[in-house]
This record gives sequence, C-alpha cells and structure tokens, in this order.
Amino acid sequence: MSGRPARTTPSALLCERLVIPRRRRVIAVSSGEESNGAPPTRGDGGELTSVDIEFVQGDITDQQVDAVVNAANSSLLGGSGVDSAIHRRGGPEILAECRRLRTDPYPRGLPAGAAVATTAGWLPARWVIHTVGPVWSPHEDRSALLASCYRASLRVADELGAATVAFPAVSAGAYRWPVEHAARVAVETVRASGTGVTLVRFVLFDDVTYRTFLAHS
Repeated sequence: MSGRPARTTPSALLCERLVIPRRRRVIAVSSGEESNGAPPTRGDGGELTSVDIEFVQGDITDQQVDAVVNAANSSLLGGSGVDSAIHRRGGPEILAECRRLRTDPYPRGLPAGAAVATTAGWLPARWVIHTVGPVWSPHEDRSALLASCYRASLRVADELGAATVAFPAVSAGAYRWPVEHAARVAVETVRASGTGVTLVRFVLFDDVTYRTFLAHS
C-alpha cells in the first residue's frame, strides 16, 4: 500500500468553456526570455492546435489535469493561499523536490515570472508547475512579469508533454493584484501564447474572481 489517498472527482460549482484559436507562436521560460523564433512543440512531439479555455469556480487541488500551476513564492517552500493548499494536499514529495531545486539550480529562489515543475505528490494531477507572480505595485507596471508567469508555465508544460493545465489567478491573492487587471493579463497571455497544451482551465476560488475572469473570455 502506498498510502496515497484515492483520487476524487474534480469539484466545480460553475464552468464555462470556449475554444480560442492561436494567434502567435512566441513563448518564454522566464522573465524577459523569448524563443528564437522556432515554432514551439509539445514535449511529446505533438502539434500546435486550438486550445480550449475553461473558467471554473472550485478548488485547484481537485483538478484531474496533467499539470496544476502553483502560485508559489520565491522560496518554493510553501506559503499561503493556493501555495499552502497544494503543499498540504500534495504531501511531502512536493516539498522534498522543491528543497532540491533550492539547492540547484535556484539557491537564491525562483525569480518572479519564471516557472519550474515538480511531482504532484498526492494530487490528482501528474505535475505541479510552480511560478512566482509579481507583487502588485501602484507605482510600477509589472504586467510583463505577470504575463511571463503564464508563458513560462505553458512552456514548462510543453516540455513535460502536458496536454491539460489548470491555473489559479496568479498574484490576485496575497500579492494584491487587482482582479480585473490580473484576469485581463492572464486570459490575453494564454490566448496569445504558442503551445501544444490543448486545455487551459482557470480555477477561481470565489464568485467575484470567477465572474471577472469569465468577463474577459
């Protein structure tokens, strides 16, 4: 017996789906880094297709997708909100891999706008993709860093061969990003990012955030 809890059916109070055609083929792994112009491909060699975008009000730790995205802090050692929930439900394997990443290649922590993958532990997903969102500032436009979180996460998903990815509202919680702006950046970035991922699901915890993201569909 492995001691792993049984997988549960994803909970979703509300769900909307739409199909978004691809517009550009530009991807990035970390802040300020773009591809060399070569068309991006799935990690398993899959072709680029249109992408389904879903908006769900629910719990991201329930999502049966290939990869869930964690709104992490730079330490990668757990925090509050989504970060806390993923570590708590995913179990110690996630933290163990994060500790190894802090030894190498991120001894100073994961930079804002970058993304990296670990096991998903006990979660229904296969992988967790950790990304560090920027803290909101009324005095500095950090939208490019927030957009980079989504592009970097999708690039990591491509490298893993993940076809389905669930995102939270990165930076819209403890990092105080206005939900309206966070939603616009998130949806526009996913819509414009070249990727082999076929389903992106935005999993929003409360009704206000869900409705705001849905309004940008």
